Amino acid sequence: MKFLKFLSGCKRYNTAMNIGTDIIQISRIEKALSQFGDKFTQRFLCEEEIKLVQKPASIAGFWAAKEAIAKALGCGIGRELSFHDIILSKDARGKPSFLLSPKAQNLHPIKESSLSISHDGGFAIAVVALSLDH
Repeated sequence: MKFLKFLSGCKRYNTAMNIGTDIIQISRIEKALSQFGDKFTQRFLCEEEIKLVQKPASIAGFWAAKEAIAKALGCGIGRELSFHDIILSKDARGKPSFLLSPKAQNLHPIKESSLSISHDGGFAIAVVALSLDH
């Protein structure tokens, strides 16, 4: 009964948050870079994003971020949402964020989002939490 009384005093959160995560071995990115060079990064990053990432670990982090965002949106990378529909950036302190292309914004109107990217031990991981404006 004490627990139920405790719960009755708690604030309930009804905002549905969508979560997406992705992890990738940095060595996979290194292999793709050695095989395909700039064509590989151009396949999934725009010019401004390429300027932000110089090391394979950072490139892997951006790959994971785009995959995590697509998962949080519930569609994955494909016909509905391409890698180039997701534009990643960093603020002055290095905190990552993203925007969607106008086409993607129409399909997925995001109200709030938070993105985290990390790399260590040969892996890069990204996690995104977002709420849609429906």
